[in-house]
Amino acid sequence: DLTGLRLSTVALRLLPVLLVAPVAGVSMLLYAEPGGTVYWTFWQATISDESIGLAVAVGLRVLALALPTILLFGRTDPNDLAAALAQIVRLPTNFVLGVLAGTRTLGLFVDDWRSMTLARRARGVGDRGALRRFFSMAFVLLVFAVRRGTKLSMAMEARGFGAPGERTWLRRSRLTSRDAVAVVGALAIVAVALGTAVAVGSFRFVWS
Repeated sequence: DLTGLRLSTVALRLLPVLLVAPVAGVSMLLYAEPGGTVYWTFWQATISDESIGLAVAVGLRVLALALPTILLFGRTDPNDLAAALAQIVRLPTNFVLGVLAGTRTLGLFVDDWRSMTLARRARGVGDRGALRRFFSMAFVLLVFAVRRGTKLSMAMEARGFGAPGERTWLRRSRLTSRDAVAVVGALAIVAVALGTAVAVGSFRFVWS
């Protein structure tokens, strides 16, 4: 209710992350520094209590980073986001316009993927070899993205988006009480997470 997204919508958008999260933990499971009981070893790969714990932690960390991103950008208007970055955060105009162009084209990728899926099924080549079909469609989508990005950059350049000087914005971006509640809530979640980690003795401070 707070984000305006249905639970089914969030679950559907989180599905790709659920498929990628275990992959992210495999490297930690096999190649992390061993510790505790060693269950299996082969050449450089070792599975132990320490590596299992790190693999689970990495998988949960991917979910913990992906879920707030989905909730935050699920109903965020790209124009409002660009106005806030330029007027409140005071980021450079070229960077803001790049973010705006990128977020506006994200929805096109979903449409392209759906169109390619329907086209392959209409030709009778979309029902077999799911893995091979995924990589071939991903490559085609990458080609589409490069071509669209080139055309978009040329169009923006032709319309003077990269011209020097101070820029004006159509929408006025201001901080409201809801923004303050969101910031306080985020800080509270961070504080509770850190406090819980310290309380159970699992907190590890990492020096940069």
